[in-house]
Amino acid sequence: MKSRNATLIAAFAALLSASAALVGPAMADGVVTIYSADGLHDGNGSWYETEFAAFTKATGIKVQYIEGGSGGVVERVAKEKSNPQADVLVTLPPFIQRAAADGLLQDYKPEAAAQIDGGTDKYRPLVNNYMNFIYNSAALSEAPKSYNDLLDPKFKHKIQYSTPGQAGDGTAVMLQIIHAFGGEDAGFEFMKKLQDNNVGPSASTGKLTALVNKGELHVANGDLQMNMSQMADNPNIKVFWPAGPDGTRSTFALPYEIGLVTGAPNGDNGKKLIDFLLSKDAQSTVSSVALGMPARKDVKPDDANFAKLQETMKDVTVWSPNWDDALTKLPDYVKKWNEATGS
Repeated sequence: MKSRNATLIAAFAALLSASAALVGPAMADGVVTIYSADGLHDGNGSWYETEFAAFTKATGIKVQYIEGGSGGVVERVAKEKSNPQADVLVTLPPFIQRAAADGLLQDYKPEAAAQIDGGTDKYRPLVNNYMNFIYNSAALSEAPKSYNDLLDPKFKHKIQYSTPGQAGDGTAVMLQIIHAFGGEDAGFEFMKKLQDNNVGPSASTGKLTALVNKGELHVANGDLQMNMSQMADNPNIKVFWPAGPDGTRSTFALPYEIGLVTGAPNGDNGKKLIDFLLSKDAQSTVSSVALGMPARKDVKPDDANFAKLQETMKDVTVWSPNWDDALTKLPDYVKKWNEATGS
């Protein structure tokens, strides 16, 4: 009897072992990990939440989502270079260019490539977006009209912008001010003066919205997609673009860019997720759900949110940075910013 029981136990153990061998890889095959800058997962029913759920339903692949600042997610991928954990990276310029230059992204041409302007086979625009500022409309009767208005003593300890070199939106503030003031010297001189009112550094732009909404801050930086999507939960915030010394209100495109991580542990699943998020169906909901602009040229939104975005940007001049040049100059710019602000 004991011999028979031992035989049954051994057989059962062998069966479990064989099952484990089959289940283990299958479970690994059913996962994709994405590291992303914040903004597309804000609030319940966000674009990421909606599309990840649809992707899992369509493919059976579970999405593991890790969020951070634009520079922070790239730094994490860099630290893990010898043992990659992420499959897909989403971040803002110039950090996506840095990731590509440092060999952190591998070539992948998405199925939608022909319908998307910009990018390379290392990365493509996912959601088009623009840099902006926000203000507390309960505390201020109107938005500050110019950058020089932000130097008013009434804003002491009431202004904060995310850190250039760490946050994509913070880097955008630095580039925008240099552009608005017509050069580096004038731009950094303004930021030096602004430091009297600046609360201090912030690694994440998204966290500033709640502070503005509560009135702890009166002005902060942001980006159009993120801030418009946050308004439902933060009713006191409004978007604005201050004018430079020449009277022009301007901004530039700051798209969320997506790429496949070099050595991705689930690279095939990463490709599937990239194609899914760039599909016509997913892109068709970018404005209605995420309040962003679709990256695909063949998607022409007609929803109310898209019309609202267009109206918000009325009379704002859009210029185009040279991102490769910006990436090259970034270390020097950050050094000059640290010197000017004492940060």
